[in-house]
Amino acid sequence: MPASEARRKLQVWTWPTPNGHKVHILLEELGLPYEVVPVAIGKGEQFRAEFLAITPNHRIPAIVDPDGPGGERFSLFESGAILIYLAEKAGSDLWPKDPATRYRCLQWVMFQMGGVGPMFGQYNHFANYAAEKLPYAIERYSNEVARLHRVLDKRLGESAYLAGTDYTIADIATFPWIRNPGRRNVDLDLYPNVRRWHDAIAARPAVRRGVAVLAEHQRQGTMTDAERDIMFGKTQFAAR
Repeated sequence: MPASEARRKLQVWTWPTPNGHKVHILLEELGLPYEVVPVAIGKGEQFRAEFLAITPNHRIPAIVDPDGPGGERFSLFESGAILIYLAEKAGSDLWPKDPATRYRCLQWVMFQMGGVGPMFGQYNHFANYAAEKLPYAIERYSNEVARLHRVLDKRLGESAYLAGTDYTIADIATFPWIRNPGRRNVDLDLYPNVRRWHDAIAARPAVRRGVAVLAEHQRQGTMTDAERDIMFGKTQFAAR
């Protein structure tokens, strides 16, 4: 590939987290060429000036598209917005054309962004990462994780996928959060419709490729005090 063509690849500033995997999976489903720019969030690389120039929120993922709207360089953050942008750019049915189906897709993307991601993340923090284990917080978020699984299970008992009969970005947004249920102390067999949906998506070749991106950097073992400070302590909340 000529150097000029390589430079035209879409850049994905990312790390192997559920929000990062959403974008990896979609890019693999779409077959779009992309360059991975790792952002080691446990080392504080999300606070580097070059990343903050792309996203003021110092959260992964973010993208830089050299061929954005009008042929201009375009950067975008927030994983849900990125999914919509990329699927629309590619003209993919993963962002449905039918208006009613498209809005159902959008509602489930928002459900993931406003419910599944934040609540699962809070459970993971208090149960797995917090230095001090707070029973009330763990119980509160454990109950919410179970409730959200019940919502998903009900929907997936009515429909093959979240937006309807077809796989869409709503499923791509949600799937990475349902992976590895042991981290949330969840038995997926209690939610048979979620289990059926999960297993069907996990078997897709593009999904397998997407979750393999940066897999060698997946966290192993206990979070160190230094990492905890970067992720959740005074480094995280320093004025920038």
